[in-house]
Amino acid sequence: MKPSTPITQRTALVTGGSRGIGKAVCLALAGQGFNIAVGFAGNAGAADDTAAACKAKGVEAIALQADVRDEAAVKTMVHTVNDTFGRIDVLVCSAGIAKDGLIMRTSEADFDSVTAINLKGTFLCIKAVSKIMMKQRYGRIIALSSVVGLRGNAGQTSYAASKAGVVGIIKSVAKELATRGITANAVAPGFIETDMTAALSPAQKEAAASAIPIPRLGRPEDVASAVAFLAGESAGYTTGQVLSVDGGMAI
Repeated sequence: MKPSTPITQRTALVTGGSRGIGKAVCLALAGQGFNIAVGFAGNAGAADDTAAACKAKGVEAIALQADVRDEAAVKTMVHTVNDTFGRIDVLVCSAGIAKDGLIMRTSEADFDSVTAINLKGTFLCIKAVSKIMMKQRYGRIIALSSVVGLRGNAGQTSYAASKAGVVGIIKSVAKELATRGITANAVAPGFIETDMTAALSPAQKEAAASAIPIPRLGRPEDVASAVAFLAGESAGYTTGQVLSVDGGMAI
């Protein structure tokens, strides 16, 4: 059933929204009054929890499973969001994985799996929402890059390549869609406390934090705040940019 929300109600689709940065983004946008579509790959329970937390903020929210590597699945997800809420105003591409290792030990399969989700997935999601946003003559596209995509990092060739590619997509899309009232920007997180860093020892985390000008690891909410800014009306003249949220790592 389509929620009875006015046409002025904005809607955001967040891939990778079930946990970590994606979940924080969902909650931040819900707090700003956006209806939320939580895109997820496999953890339905976590996605449902995120949707429930968004609803508790007084907005509508749904959870949708989709493999962002699969164009048909992405199209189905996007069409479902549009059919449910009547529009898609914001797309946040947060789905991503990392398979770290020195390049000489990185298999072709691992490289392909990382770039398929992080890079191809971003491409497919933007492609799918662009037609809807062009018809609306309004949209905010935000993709998660990384400080690693800007600087590179030993042992993260595949991840760095995928996140650098995201920046290229965003800058190109920004030029293609600007005349239709659509902005496209990237957010490049630094060392953020998520499931990806949970396996590190306290000593490793302390060493990492000491190398950051703002000497602490970032929080998912730090990234979500930047995404929320780019998703809002006040960022209407900002496009093709990369906003680093890294405590100064990329300086």
